[in-house]
Amino acid sequence: MPRHAILVIDMLNDFVGEKAPLRCPGGETIIPDLQRLFKWVRNRKGDDVHLVHIQEAHRKHDADFRVRPVHAVKGTWGSDFIPALYPEGDEYIVPKRRHSGFAHTDLDLYLREEAIDTVVVTGVWTNVCVRSTATDALAHAYKVITLSDGCASKTEEMHQYGLNDLSIFTKVMTIDEYIEAWEKGEDPWVGGGDTENRVK
Repeated sequence: MPRHAILVIDMLNDFVGEKAPLRCPGGETIIPDLQRLFKWVRNRKGDDVHLVHIQEAHRKHDADFRVRPVHAVKGTWGSDFIPALYPEGDEYIVPKRRHSGFAHTDLDLYLREEAIDTVVVTGVWTNVCVRSTATDALAHAYKVITLSDGCASKTEEMHQYGLNDLSIFTKVMTIDEYIEAWEKGEDPWVGGGDTENRVK
């Protein structure tokens, strides 16, 4: 069977919740689904599915702030994980300063050390950080799965645009479909991508 890393991208105080300055309203709606996914992973036996938390953590004068409002500055409340989805135990945390979880981080090194072959993306925003991370995962030759009900964006339209783009090179599926495949002893990624160029 394959070895998966579920990347939980930017489920942080500055993005999720009514007090979030860069609030992604859809982020609140996916919390129960992600909690269910976390519980399933944490109750599994073995280490073939990892939870990896991707945390935007900018320096105070980060270049990102030339194009976006100041947010998720390292060490602040805004850069911390929302309490409902807080990392536990040995779950790995990857700080990042760019949209992609792979850009100038040790994510690829961690995945290779753990012999991970499949990256599963969740979190916010579907059309920005989630898509950027998935794109770089493909560039690093990982198989990529997108959990459609584990991702969200500022609007449903943005979310759907992001999923449409992700369907070109990832396997888009629901959390239930993902878990069911594992429970049946199947590789959830089988059938991923768009080898027949059907995307519209």
